[in-house]
Amino acid sequence: MAITLNNRSLVTIYGGSGFLGRHVVRAIAETGARIRVAVRRPELAGHLQPLGDVGQIVPVQANVRFPDSLLAAADGADAVINLVGILFPSGKQSFTSVQDEGARHAAKAAKAAGAETLVHVSAIGADANSRSVYARSKAEGEAAVRDVFPDAVILRPSVVFGPEDDFFNRFGGLARIAPVLPLIGGGHTKFQPVFVGDVAKAMVAALTGRAGAGAPYELGGPEILTMRDVMKRVLDYTMRKRPMVPLPFWAAKLQAFFLQLLPNPPLTIDQVRLLESDNVVSAAAIKAARTLEGLNIEPVAVASVVPDYLEQFRPRGQFSIYKP
Repeated sequence: MAITLNNRSLVTIYGGSGFLGRHVVRAIAETGARIRVAVRRPELAGHLQPLGDVGQIVPVQANVRFPDSLLAAADGADAVINLVGILFPSGKQSFTSVQDEGARHAAKAAKAAGAETLVHVSAIGADANSRSVYARSKAEGEAAVRDVFPDAVILRPSVVFGPEDDFFNRFGGLARIAPVLPLIGGGHTKFQPVFVGDVAKAMVAALTGRAGAGAPYELGGPEILTMRDVMKRVLDYTMRKRPMVPLPFWAAKLQAFFLQLLPNPPLTIDQVRLLESDNVVSAAAIKAARTLEGLNIEPVAVASVVPDYLEQFRPRGQFSIYKP
């Protein structure tokens, strides 16, 4: 069901303090709606409050592993958005507890609180039969949400880019310090990077009834890029020259076996498994108009945004355009 976004409506956002969450909060705040940002550490979410008027955005404590906290955060909400997800397990934050069971808990809380609308964010590549635990947990989370809240809208973005992303920024940092850039699997994996602002617009469209329940909406940008294309763009935008060396999947998994032991691993075996499949909008989603274009959102291109925030990785930063 759709809601009207104005100063009388309340939207609860689970996991709204992260990269995507910041942009979603800003987009919804512009409609005048009140926002309750439910996160594990609300004392660290104060940076969101200046995105709206005084008192419009309120951080509260919630954890998808504790259903009671989710229900309290959803109390009185007209709509609920679930953005919670992880890229690798850490401690009690496992793929199952966060992206499968956590999604079910979020849907149950939205249902019990009487919310009219639930928007659940998954990911392109969600597949119950995938070799990747991440992809399987995303698919299981989608199934759990549909089971509890059949009218929920599910959004599957491809790799999301923007000034604070962990995609182009990560490769920009790598280009600055590494003598070579590895191309896992030969660099043939395809991506359809989508601008974070476009995903936020899709969120507003879902809340206001322009996106319906049923099959997921797959959100991708205007270009399909291979990993080799991505690395070439990064080198171009950072004004650096580095050789690109193909790295077979088996060798990448061997490296990841040791790297995933780090507190904040740059690569895990599960992430390598994800790279064995393309991450692009499916033909079925395009045919059914379950895309950004189907929501009347014109996707922003990588070249329109990424060069500006990757200039920090240039040899002389913003002054690299001038000859020494």
